[in-house]
Amino acid sequence: MANDIKHIVFDIGKVLIHYDPQIPFSRLIPDEAERTWFFANICTHDWNVEQDRGRTWADAEALLIKEHPTREEHIRGFRKNWHEMIPHAYEDSVAIMEGFINEGRDVTMLTNFASDTFREAQERFPFLKKPRGVTVSGDVGLIKPDIAIYETHAKSFDLDPAATIFIDDAPVNVEGAKAAGWNAVLFTGADKLRADLATYGLRA
Repeated sequence: MANDIKHIVFDIGKVLIHYDPQIPFSRLIPDEAERTWFFANICTHDWNVEQDRGRTWADAEALLIKEHPTREEHIRGFRKNWHEMIPHAYEDSVAIMEGFINEGRDVTMLTNFASDTFREAQERFPFLKKPRGVTVSGDVGLIKPDIAIYETHAKSFDLDPAATIFIDDAPVNVEGAKAAGWNAVLFTGADKLRADLATYGLRA
């Protein structure tokens, strides 16, 4: 296993940059119980995932506003205040990625992200432009953990799956990568990541 890894693929949200919708909504909906209800019933995870799959925000908002017209302001507030949901980078993780790039290793990114918000994130965090390239779910109409998105990424960047390692914070996405024939590790923090990468012969 050691020294056989030629391609390193990073997820982005909660691996390189923080993401938390609660940040703006703690202001928009101060009552915690109401806010919990809102995320469970209106701007749900499944609703947001469809923007990652390529649905436009205009279509997404229109769908919910039709069902919940009294909640229009809060529904529109999700995209309007999205920039607050990504307040900072994980500097330790970024340093690991940049270290690999500086060593001349092949680094790419694979992310579930809406097309427009990803471009916004790249402007906020220029290190997202440093890897060789990125597959954005919203651009390709596929989403992790569908095996097709891993296969698309491997084909786009000429990766040998057996020589690829993927880093993601979601267990289901790690398993998806493994199902596609990749090596993969679950991200829980930079120290654990360094230890996990070391087992593959990668010193970070």
